[in-house]
Amino acid sequence: MSTPFTISADFIADHNAPLENATTEDYDALKRALARQGIDAEVLVEKVMAFGVAIPTWGVGTGGTRFARFPGPGEPRNVFEKVDDCAVIQRLARATPTISPHIPWDKVDDYTALREQAAAQGLAFDAVNSNTFQDQPGQELSYKFGSLSHTDASVRTQAIAHNVECIEIGRKLGSKALTVWIADGSNFAGQSNLTKALDRYIGSMREIVAALPTDWRVFLEHKLYEPAFYSTVISDWGTSFAVAQELGPKAYCLIDLGHHAPNVNIEQIVARLVRFKKLAGFHFNDSKYGDDDLDSGSVEPFRLFLVFNELIDADRRKAEGFAPAYMIDQSHNVTDPIESLVQSAIELQRAYAQALIVDRAALEAAQEANDALAAHLELKRAFTTDVSPLLAVARMRAGGAIAPIAAYRASSYRARKARERPIVGGTSAGIV
Repeated sequence: MSTPFTISADFIADHNAPLENATTEDYDALKRALARQGIDAEVLVEKVMAFGVAIPTWGVGTGGTRFARFPGPGEPRNVFEKVDDCAVIQRLARATPTISPHIPWDKVDDYTALREQAAAQGLAFDAVNSNTFQDQPGQELSYKFGSLSHTDASVRTQAIAHNVECIEIGRKLGSKALTVWIADGSNFAGQSNLTKALDRYIGSMREIVAALPTDWRVFLEHKLYEPAFYSTVISDWGTSFAVAQELGPKAYCLIDLGHHAPNVNIEQIVARLVRFKKLAGFHFNDSKYGDDDLDSGSVEPFRLFLVFNELIDADRRKAEGFAPAYMIDQSHNVTDPIESLVQSAIELQRAYAQALIVDRAALEAAQEANDALAAHLELKRAFTTDVSPLLAVARMRAGGAIAPIAAYRASSYRARKARERPIVGGTSAGIV
């Protein structure tokens, strides 16, 4: 068997060579501009180089909608090939050092081999995601009417066992967290007893929490709607927070940027969860109408910046219990998934870097003086600063590509993978 094609460090260096002088010139100009504001650009570069966000294994495959999915060329056919694609993303952008697996989609016979393959490419495993929102081949009982909150105790027992299995798999991979999202809810008024459904969910989660290793956390993921359109068991951050409080110190609330009602103030939710020491972290994406799972920063970059503004504020004041986990969670149905994930990682770095250059003293002074416009303009000053040269230098110094998308396209990686990985199925329904 021939060695799978990858994008080498030498290829990236060669692609960078003609771009280095202009990149350095642009960075030096930005460095001088930031220095006039008392900001050390070199410190920012170091911080950006240390920033990391996890890639979900399902993200490197082509997504879709409830109506159809159109597979792209060279899609990974198993988790080992997913790791190869994740490694290329990290090699190009130098912002995605971890992988978040999904069980049972990523089940294998040898988890030691999977962990070793990832480590050989400089990758580690982040939170494990369980799946009780689909029926799997050979599954004894159906989740059509719920899983962890199902009226039938046997179904709940099956769903609990799956989550415990995910924990055991995660231990083998070196993970330290379990993410639980359920599709449980109702589509008709009267279909479900709203109080009993939540009580059953909490009872199931207590058993899962009891199975967590000492140094693990569980991330509770809420979602306003879909596929349950009348009521959802864990529908908002308030419900998630209340449940996390009941489950104890290992339970935290995860924020998916798309899982909210339109125009909800997500950055305020971030601030609240930080305040209550229950912020688990994020599934980053973007939305226009609802839970669209669009590329991060593609629709509302200012909102993304405002989220990071709250995170930087919490970090600077050393908020107790503040240790957020970051993951990208998107559906790429019309783009090359690798390109979208690379660009999304860069947009997250951009929002992070912009939040770092907010003048915190000036912002606080304006807030304390109730000078609304001055406070707003301080945030806009940071947000409108083009930090692209700083991000490019951070990538270059870390061994990544100055122009990641251009380098990726020049490598013909997708075409090479299309030959290595022939399509094995046609168009199918479903998001992933």
